[in-house]
Amino acid sequence: MAVLITGVAGFIGSHLARALLDRGERVVGLDALTDDGALALKHDRLAPLRQRDGFDFHRGDVADSAELAEVVAAHPDIDRIVHLAARAGVRESIAEPLRFVDANVRGQVAVLEAARRLARVRHIVYASSSSVYGRSTATAFREDDRADAQESVYGATKRAGELMAQTYAQLYPTPMTGLRFFTVYGPWGRPDMAYSTFTDAILSGRPLTLYGHGRARRDFTHIDDIVAGILAALDRPPEGPVPHRVYNLGNSHAEPVSRFVAVLEAACGREADKRYADLPPGDVPYTAAHLTRVEAELGYRPTVSIDTGLPAFVAWYRWYHGL
Repeated sequence: MAVLITGVAGFIGSHLARALLDRGERVVGLDALTDDGALALKHDRLAPLRQRDGFDFHRGDVADSAELAEVVAAHPDIDRIVHLAARAGVRESIAEPLRFVDANVRGQVAVLEAARRLARVRHIVYASSSSVYGRSTATAFREDDRADAQESVYGATKRAGELMAQTYAQLYPTPMTGLRFFTVYGPWGRPDMAYSTFTDAILSGRPLTLYGHGRARRDFTHIDDIVAGILAALDRPPEGPVPHRVYNLGNSHAEPVSRFVAVLEAACGREADKRYADLPPGDVPYTAAHLTRVEAELGYRPTVSIDTGLPAFVAWYRWYHGL
């Protein structure tokens, strides 16, 4: 039996592939390897996986149903799917909505359709996002909170993916689990994310901009906790007449971005040259995951704080960039 991971050259996908291989699973990886400014990093994430027994890689676009069908046909032993391939970025989604709809909505449906061709599939886990909550005023976001007022096209596409999964779970018997990720960070992370751009700015002596004047708060979640949550979900497919479940995967602590930068400054050993600005369109002032459901049903309990995770990231960043 094998696990298909879409977006396997991505930040989360590459970490998950390694974890699955470490526990003796066979992994089939799919990635388009798009040149979005991080192509070299994607190849570097893939390189150690390609050396592992039990790993098969296919280059292809998850939104291309024909390419996806070829992968599925070549591996009829796929019995679980973790769909992580997506186009990410709140601000970018507002500028290029059609690209996000194609990748995130069409891609989701293509995976659901491909799964129907696999007789053995017993669970599909897919990536959603805290962006589905929009500008929620709740102290902590619960899975049952309303999610019909997204602030960005990205958030809307991820919510659309959840609705498509719910519909397919109702029409067909395959169990599905959606995971709403909250601001994931860690080694091998995306270079466009704040923890990467801030670290680069601090180490190079360039100014960085704190949107929301440093008062915005985010539920920063370390990659090790995210992978642990994905594995817990993968091993526990939902049951019932409509086997679809959605969970938050976060750290449950809404950290001020100003403190996040202070921890980075300490790890880098120098002070940042900070600039301040209003939140841009699409950004929200606050995110925090309520974890009662995922703790009770999956046993998920995050363990990595930013005080531990950010210094480890800075150490990796220095190593990777030869600093």
